[in-house]
Amino acid sequence: MTSSDEKPAATLRRLIAAGAVLAPSAFDATSARLIADAGFACAHASGGSIARSLGFPDIGLVDLGEMTDRIAKIVEAVAIPVVADADTGYGNALNVRRTVQAFERAGVAGLHLEDQDFPKRCGLYDDLAVIAAGEMCGKIKAAVDARDDANLLIIARTDALKVEGFGAAVSRARDYLGAGADMVFVEAIHSIDDIKQLAKVVPEPKLFNIGAGGEEPALPPPELEELGYRIILYPADVQRAAIRAMSDVLATIMRDGHSAAMRSRLALAEERDALVDTDAYLALSERYRA
Repeated sequence: MTSSDEKPAATLRRLIAAGAVLAPSAFDATSARLIADAGFACAHASGGSIARSLGFPDIGLVDLGEMTDRIAKIVEAVAIPVVADADTGYGNALNVRRTVQAFERAGVAGLHLEDQDFPKRCGLYDDLAVIAAGEMCGKIKAAVDARDDANLLIIARTDALKVEGFGAAVSRARDYLGAGADMVFVEAIHSIDDIKQLAKVVPEPKLFNIGAGGEEPALPPPELEELGYRIILYPADVQRAAIRAMSDVLATIMRDGHSAAMRSRLALAEERDALVDTDAYLALSERYRA
C-alpha cells in the first residue's frame, strides 16, 4: 500500500529493490480494485486488455487520449502503484515525450515502451516488425528527459526475439539500458535456457511477462526473482476470466430466463457494493444533507 507521504513511483522502486513484484493486469477501475483487494502490491494497466475492453483488437487502434483516460481511472481506483503499457509511445520520440508526460500526470508509477513499428501488434501475434535499435534508443532518451519525477520507472520492451532472434534481443536490451532505461522487458521469452541466459548477460532489473493467461511460467516467481526479474506480469488472466464468467451467466439467462443456476458464481450484492465503497459514499452524502 502506498503511504500518504510516498509517491507511487517511489513505492514501486522500493518494492522492486526488495524483490520481485507480481502485477496482474487491469483493464478498468473495477478490475484494478479487485487486484488491490486481493493483496497484490502492484497492478499493471494492460494496453491489450484496455483495447479489448473498448471493443478493439490489440493492433494499435486505441489512441493516447483514450488510453490515458482509462489509465487515470485505474490509478484513481487503487492505492497501490500502477505500471502502464505505453505501447510504442504512439509515434516518434516527440510523441513519446507527450505520452510520458500524460501518463505521469495520470499518476502511474512506471511505464513500458516497446520497439515495435507503428501500428503495433500483440506480442503473441506473427508478422511483428521492429524499428531500428538506434531509433528506439532515441525514444528511451526522450522518455527519460520527459519525466518530472526521477523515480518514474522507464521500462524498455523489445519484441526483437521473435523477429531477429535471441542475440539481437539481448543486444537491444543492453543498448536500451545504455540509453537510460531503468529496466528491460524481452517479450516472448519462454524457454528456461533463454530466461537463464538473459539473466547472465543482462543482470540489471528485468520484467517478465507470463504470457497469454492461464499457463504456469517456465520458472516459478521465486526463481525468476533470483535471476533478477523484478516485475512479473499476468497480462491476460483477469480479463479472460471476466469474459468467460460473463459469457457463462449470459448463456444461463438466455437458456433459463434467470441466472439462478449461476448463483454460487455471482458476487453477493454486498460484495459488489463494498468493492466501490458504497457505505462510505452514503455516509458522506449524509454529512452534506441539508
